[in-house]
Amino acid sequence: MTTRAQYHNATGRDFMAKARAYLAEGDLLQASEKGWGAAAQMVKAAAEVRGWPHKNHGHLFTTIDRLGDETGDKELAILFHSAHSLHTNFYEGWMTRQSVEAALSQVQRLVEKLERLA
Repeated sequence: MTTRAQYHNATGRDFMAKARAYLAEGDLLQASEKGWGAAAQMVKAAAEVRGWPHKNHGHLFTTIDRLGDETGDKELAILFHSAHSLHTNFYEGWMTRQSVEAALSQVQRLVEKLERLA
């Protein structure tokens, strides 16, 4: 793993822990954004080791699709879309605690899968 990939991986794991802490505090907006950040950082880590671009949202979605093709794991895209809903929630605030908690569980699953790919 390259140094940049290691950075993204460590940051993704840190953001996931912070998302759980914000959820425990009842701060759904920050929990949402840290959940999205965890997913985005882990996608960046996987893209980095492959030399793929990862500078914007479009690149992240393309990377998820490519990883799904590479591994045959179509669940990656579904999990990533849950993470993206958390990003939207940070701005809109429409998700309930139950929804945020469920999405964070899916992000945790995504983080674990992507960690193996980085």
